[in-house]
Amino acid sequence: MSSPSTPLPVVAEHLFPLDEFYRREGVPLPRVEVIAGPDVPEPFRSLLVHDHDMTPTLEAFYRSEIHIEVWGRARQEDVYFREVVLRLDTNLRPVEFGVSQINLALFDPGVRQLILDEYLPLGHILKLRQVPHRGRPRAFLRLEADDLMRRAFGLRGPATLYGRRNTLRDFQDRSLSEIVEILPPVR
Repeated sequence: MSSPSTPLPVVAEHLFPLDEFYRREGVPLPRVEVIAGPDVPEPFRSLLVHDHDMTPTLEAFYRSEIHIEVWGRARQEDVYFREVVLRLDTNLRPVEFGVSQINLALFDPGVRQLILDEYLPLGHILKLRQVPHRGRPRAFLRLEADDLMRRAFGLRGPATLYGRRNTLRDFQDRSLSEIVEILPPVR
């Protein structure tokens, strides 16, 4: 068994748009390390280290559809930012904390409206509406849960969390969405 690699340097691109929401709230980012995909422990590796959408991956893992609970939003014309907790439809359990920047101009009006309805996760909408796209994970993250993430996941004490920084692109290589996706500890 190989030993874990040394954490990689964290650059701004690894944390965008998470860093924007924290800056706006005036709170410091949690301690974050960028790690190599093989260093992400299971079951997080299976859930994060791939180029698929997180929503269908989480829905298959938990055997439940998912909806979002919006914790924050901002919009600058066709650029829509949102901070969300993804919850299982079956029992409302939180299964992801995510922050995304979505380029609304690249979606047809029906898809754009589903995004702005703020109920279905973007990955679910893209699958439902058969929007051609591909994921491009840019970094895998290990971080210490801060107050915001402990509240999002209902955690009472310290916890190490895993996540990724991903870009969803259309087949013209335009960025549909920039996303930081963070998972809670698996019970």
